[in-house]
Amino acid sequence: MNDIYDVIKNPRVSEKATVLHEANGVITLEVDVKATKVDIKKAVEKAFGKKAVSVRTANYDGKERRKRTKAAGTSPAWKKAYVRLAAGESLDLV
Repeated sequence: MNDIYDVIKNPRVSEKATVLHEANGVITLEVDVKATKVDIKKAVEKAFGKKAVSVRTANYDGKERRKRTKAAGTSPAWKKAYVRLAAGESLDLV
């Protein structure tokens, strides 16, 4: 991936993400499906100026969606990254 903003799409702000951040210093991001853990770690360090210790990822398949009776499709697949920051570092996304 060339640009850090191609890797990081959005922060995922939810109750679970807030608890993870407060308790363990983990930020939750929606990232590009093709991004690797190394790409994500470099993008976080460059974009936010924080030291990333580890990265865990989860792939989510698109859900089947129906419109009316005959048209069917799927929502797009996406990838979530859990990035643990170094001890003592914090990031305020909201």
